[in-house]
Amino acid sequence: MNPIPILIVEDDPDISAPLAQFLGGKGYRTRVAGSAEQALALLAQESVELVLLDVMLPGMDGLELCRRLRASGGPRIIMLTALVETTDKVIGLELGADDYVSKPFDLRELLARIRSALRRPPSGAENSQAATPGETARDPGAELVIAFAGHTFFPYRRFVRSPTGLRIPLTGAETDLLLVFCRHARQVLSREQLIALTRGKDFPIATRSIDLLVSRLRRKLSGDDPLDETIRTVRADGYAFQLDVFFE
Repeated sequence: MNPIPILIVEDDPDISAPLAQFLGGKGYRTRVAGSAEQALALLAQESVELVLLDVMLPGMDGLELCRRLRASGGPRIIMLTALVETTDKVIGLELGADDYVSKPFDLRELLARIRSALRRPPSGAENSQAATPGETARDPGAELVIAFAGHTFFPYRRFVRSPTGLRIPLTGAETDLLLVFCRHARQVLSREQLIALTRGKDFPIATRSIDLLVSRLRRKLSGDDPLDETIRTVRADGYAFQLDVFFE
């Protein structure tokens, strides 16, 4: 029996590589695309049975890719995102996704969702509520805006607006981490907790990767101020986001 092909559309290699390895060990044939544009190019060359689709992608976002795939029938789609608002899930499902899994996710649960989706026929284009020509899909980022210390954080669009108006772009991993810090402001979180909250329990990633990610995010938020302690290091314990956070 030929292995079932699955496409992982995720721009963070710390997520896509271990996930591809895990699914490969379960008998699936995996391909990885780092953007929606790469996914479309790959799908033009070969077919897959299921797409694991991150919502927050550089360039074209996951919701727009979902809409395009559904407009032409397309494979089964399971959307993955750190955004947990009910509105976000509804939008994804209305656009034709077969399932929706919030980060962090347990690999065993995701595997069960994949197996369940593969047992069902994919949602057809006739069941989707795709945008009409000239209309763009609704932006769920408008549903979640977070403010702290003069900064404005737009998780869905993956950027922070600084107090001076500067747009600071974030990677998917940085966005996930900042979301966790905002939801746990002024709490000390260990490296293991940060991995669990951003990746999922027992996800195969080194704690050193969290240190590097925190360092990158800290530089982006503090700018050139070496004394800024937006994210405080708590020796031997982890990190704490030092600011008051307001969800708008």
